[in-house]
Amino acid sequence: MALAGCGQERDSAPPPSFVLFLVDDLGWIDSGVYGSTFYDTPHIDRLAAEGARFTQFYAASSVCSPTRASLMTGKHPARLHLTNWIGGEQRGLLLPPEYIRALPLDELTLGEAFRQAGYRTGYIGKWHLGADGHMPDQQGFEFTRAVNQAGQPGSYFFPYEKENRPVTNVPDLEDGREGEYLTDRLTDEAVRFIRANREEPFLLVLSHYAVHTPLESKAELTEKYARRAAALPEPTRPLRAPEGETAVTKGRQDHPVYGGMVESLDESLGRLVGELESLGLASRTPILFVSDNGGLSTLPKTRQNISTSNHPLRAGKGWLYEGGIRIPFIVRWPGVVEPGRSIDTPAVTTDIYPTMLAMAGLVARPEQHRDGISLWPVITGTGQQGSGEPADRDLFWHFPHYHGSGNTPSSAIRSGDLKLVEWLEDDRVELFDLSRDLGESEDLAGSRPAERDRLRARLHGWRTEVEARMPSPDPAGIDAH
Repeated sequence: MALAGCGQERDSAPPPSFVLFLVDDLGWIDSGVYGSTFYDTPHIDRLAAEGARFTQFYAASSVCSPTRASLMTGKHPARLHLTNWIGGEQRGLLLPPEYIRALPLDELTLGEAFRQAGYRTGYIGKWHLGADGHMPDQQGFEFTRAVNQAGQPGSYFFPYEKENRPVTNVPDLEDGREGEYLTDRLTDEAVRFIRANREEPFLLVLSHYAVHTPLESKAELTEKYARRAAALPEPTRPLRAPEGETAVTKGRQDHPVYGGMVESLDESLGRLVGELESLGLASRTPILFVSDNGGLSTLPKTRQNISTSNHPLRAGKGWLYEGGIRIPFIVRWPGVVEPGRSIDTPAVTTDIYPTMLAMAGLVARPEQHRDGISLWPVITGTGQQGSGEPADRDLFWHFPHYHGSGNTPSSAIRSGDLKLVEWLEDDRVELFDLSRDLGESEDLAGSRPAERDRLRARLHGWRTEVEARMPSPDPAGIDAH
């Protein structure tokens, strides 16, 4: 694939290396550059100031495993039939469909595509796309470190274990020391990988367990944010707003422990950028920064310890409202990507695979990344390419499962500024105009029937096209409510 508009002579320049900085559960507004006034994130903010920031970027799912599958394959989770977080089985009024519990080995992953092109490939941290036989070392990554078989660590402090849940124990870090913090240690491992492969093109995926539960941060940072929370003014909106019949959504960012976790994550990014600069690698090492779903801001009414707030977005992780699926995405490549560029084009995590291939000057694999298109022309401002037009295409979500946040099975479509959410228990639909109602508070389904029916038909047609699996009546008659 010819690499257009990159500002370099590709024939003479060495191949770029890549750092994909993947965060777990980081909300769209959990950093200063995206609007937070509570968390300190100078390094994320600097990354955006020195690169391109997407304002309407989406996870392919409202939970982790499906989104991570979309990153690795360029395919929609509904097409893969990997639509739930692995191990997240729940039942309600409907019986959720079966889903695969490991990323198939016959998928040509992002790691395999880069390894076939001669790259050194490394994966550090959370995977959650299968267990033994389906780990990153079987999916194109020759170096792996600290990859467990669960969706979270046993603890963020050494020895990173939970006695009664050994599947969450984090391996390979047995030489740690008392008080060592997992986010810091994963950064250490990433720095070692970069130093060891500095003379060759590499792809490093640093996949932090943070900021997923358990909520644990370093004492000094927890104390800092506790003081900050205590000094917050009286709230101007409810601190816990009802969501659906059983859940509430947090209305303000004020969690001291979560604040400390976000700051440690930001420090990790700063260390990696500093390392690349000190080694003289920054100009040939793009950094792509992304989360895997929206922030954890919606939980059952009985739960008090809610991590963050996604306001002005509605709801959070597990839901197909904007708070559950809209996420940060930043691309920094000094000398290539225009600093401070803000991109309003809607895009999704399936696009990262073909975008990185284009950035590397590698051959596109449309038979593999079937649901993703390269965003590189959008990032560089050189126009659009390929069979899809990013600004005009419809985006889809399918989460036919129950979730611990209170969400029930649902699908959604975004077409232009219109977004339709379909609830699969009762076939109810909601229609929102995101251009004037980012918080999805005004349901237009009754007042704009033609557009409602058009989007619903398009959503149903897409589900048929990708052979999406649907929930069915539960013969046991279990009521989720």
